Amino acid sequence: MDILEDLKWRGAINQCTDLNGLRELLNSKKISLYCGTDPTGDSLHVGHLIPFIMLKRFQLAGHHPYILIGGGTGFIGDPSGRKTERQLQTATQVQHNKEALTRQMIKLFGTENFKIVDNYEWLSKISLLDFLRDYGKSFNVNTMLSKEAVASRLKNGISFTEFSYQILQSVDFLYLNNVDHIQLQIGGADQWGNLTNGVYLIHSKKPNEKVFGLTIPLMLKADGTKFGKSAGGAVWLDANKTSPFEFYQFWFNQDDLDVVKYLKYFTFLTHQEIDDLAEKVKLEPQKREAQRRLAEEVTKFVHGEKTMKQAERISNLLFNGNIQDLSVSELKQAFKKVPSVEINLDSVNVIDWLVQTEIESSKRQAREDVNNGAIMINGQKVNDENYIVDPKNHFEGKYVVARKGKRNYFLAKVVR
Repeated sequence: MDILEDLKWRGAINQCTDLNGLRELLNSKKISLYCGTDPTGDSLHVGHLIPFIMLKRFQLAGHHPYILIGGGTGFIGDPSGRKTERQLQTATQVQHNKEALTRQMIKLFGTENFKIVDNYEWLSKISLLDFLRDYGKSFNVNTMLSKEAVASRLKNGISFTEFSYQILQSVDFLYLNNVDHIQLQIGGADQWGNLTNGVYLIHSKKPNEKVFGLTIPLMLKADGTKFGKSAGGAVWLDANKTSPFEFYQFWFNQDDLDVVKYLKYFTFLTHQEIDDLAEKVKLEPQKREAQRRLAEEVTKFVHGEKTMKQAERISNLLFNGNIQDLSVSELKQAFKKVPSVEINLDSVNVIDWLVQTEIESSKRQAREDVNNGAIMINGQKVNDENYIVDPKNHFEGKYVVARKGKRNYFLAKVVR
């Protein structure tokens, strides 16, 4: 099966400027291709992974991927998917974001058969007159206005700055085709207008050149909502923004209705492996084997196998209630977003401690929950009203973890 058939099976092809022509090219040689991202932030999130995973598939098939980090277009702002103008970034912000994204991309793609480029290198050298003569003359304003990214903004207005973005992205494709003979650009569904503009510009300059644009479908969950958000907001690739444990849990908690689709999109498992997991979803959904494999594969791809194993260990310890076996660093990951309070190092009777930390509203309620076995301290069930909470006993004297009922965790941070 060729790579386009594999992508089709995975549901990863939305539109292509010439699918048969691209298949013929791919069957004849290994090509260079690229995907771009602007440094509008210092981390990608899981929604950004979709086109880059497609790029990774081409890399694994022996083709030559390039990633364009838009140091130039990042100063302008892509209007795609926006209702209002982007806030312009400073040069310092753009540089910081470029460096952060570069580190993330190297982690995903390695350093062999892969190259990162920055369009600031060539866009910054084009004078206004050259831009208008050499590129602006090739674009019809009526056609530009019809592109979805622009048309959707006309009611509220769009600046000439963002209106010109599609020309700049087209210049990128032309430049990379001239310099590195890149023949394919990949993007999300919202990039279709920009991709077709790039193909058009190259054909206007080089009528016989074989170049193509390929987009990935918009990712939606089974309930029709947009993929990529959790209860706490975006799920980031940066471990400081979304911990590897949270990242793992995001994938593990996917619905049975979505998990097979995500296995196809986001993992490099074989068709047979995915079909086997799909069968397990039907026959034994309660075991969540498909979700576990999805979480393992994507976390390993983004954070590495060692970090994935740690996230898996934290999950297993929490599931089994063995939180006392967590290290301090693992505990910080696991309880990053649970309610927290500050305490001192003093040993305190459990009833008083529960009220002081506001886990319980009154001593009467605290006694009732303790006697009913509803309270756990550092993984140990407490049913003795005389139990003493001693912060020095666990987690290097830095934390105390309390659980009320089956799901309500609280983290007490020791202030020295």
